[in-house]
Amino acid sequence: MIRIRPSNERGHANLGWLDTYHTFSFADYYDPAQMGFSVLRVINEDRVAPQAGFPLHAHKDMEILTYILDGALEHRDSLGNGSVIRAGDIQRMSAGTGVRHSEANPSATDTAHLLQIWLLPNTTGIAPGYEQQHLEPETLHNRLRLIAAPDGREGSVTIHQDAFVYATLLDGSSVTHTLAPTRHAYIHVARGSININGASLAAGDGARIENESRIELTGGPAGEMLLFDLP
Repeated sequence: MIRIRPSNERGHANLGWLDTYHTFSFADYYDPAQMGFSVLRVINEDRVAPQAGFPLHAHKDMEILTYILDGALEHRDSLGNGSVIRAGDIQRMSAGTGVRHSEANPSATDTAHLLQIWLLPNTTGIAPGYEQQHLEPETLHNRLRLIAAPDGREGSVTIHQDAFVYATLLDGSSVTHTLAPTRHAYIHVARGSININGASLAAGDGARIENESRIELTGGPAGEMLLFDLP
């Protein structure tokens, strides 16, 4: 079963410095039917204006992934980490017992466009942690590139959950993903368009997938998406 979540049904807020869309309930957007899917709790599509950002704030017991589509984001946290995450980067922050961090767009001219993703951890109260990896474009073209996994294999970042996150750039090509029995999947289209088992999705659309053993993905022009293989 594939249930499509159209982009225009997402929560939306425009604060001037931040234009954001919420796939699931977040901040002032609340929908009891959209509280997450399996262990996937948040997918926010954010556009952060130049020289603006999120001031220092706290998180606890959450696996947080940041996937940069365009521009850059400067990260600083209470663990002593300071880095700039750029287009093509994936960042993992395990909040664990508690971490404070800030995120800001360092550019004076360019908007930062990103996806921020939260997954529930399989263990609470762990020590906070941070990791960042660059994804070379050629490793995403016309294949499912593993970008987050519980064992950190294949150059992915390590998350504390039995979930596997893939990214792909498809331009008219097709890839397939096999779901093990009892597993679920969620797909988020970041850019362009994607066809999933015959269903067409555009940028910002998502799809909950259950009781499907095989997922075939065909990209339209400049199709970019994330696939979450979930317990």
